Amino acid sequence: MDGFMAQFGINGDPAITRRWRDRKITDDVRISGVGNKRGRVSFATSGPNTRTTQLFINIVDNDRLDSMGFTPVAEVVEGMDVVDRLFKVGEGAPDGPGPSQSSVESMGNAYLNKQFPR
Repeated sequence: MDGFMAQFGINGDPAITRRWRDRKITDDVRISGVGNKRGRVSFATSGPNTRTTQLFINIVDNDRLDSMGFTPVAEVVEGMDVVDRLFKVGEGAPDGPGPSQSSVESMGNAYLNKQFPR
């Protein structure tokens, strides 16, 4: 999402996505002073200890995420210019024009190639 973050991590093969869907990764301990600054990589989450395979790269400083359980686990140290050029479609459906996560999970690349041709 332009001006916020670039999220990724749902496999294009629905069978692989199904194998990982219910495998949860426990949260990392938050380190004071290490926040969601531009270029930091964090897991997407729906609450404590609910991380799966989805991560995001902060496109801008997103300090407000620090207290919400989004603990950075990595940092892009080279190539943010490439991240800035990623194909941007906006918030996912139904709130925006981007892909529906449930459709990506159930249909994979077939859905993406049909709905978002390049």
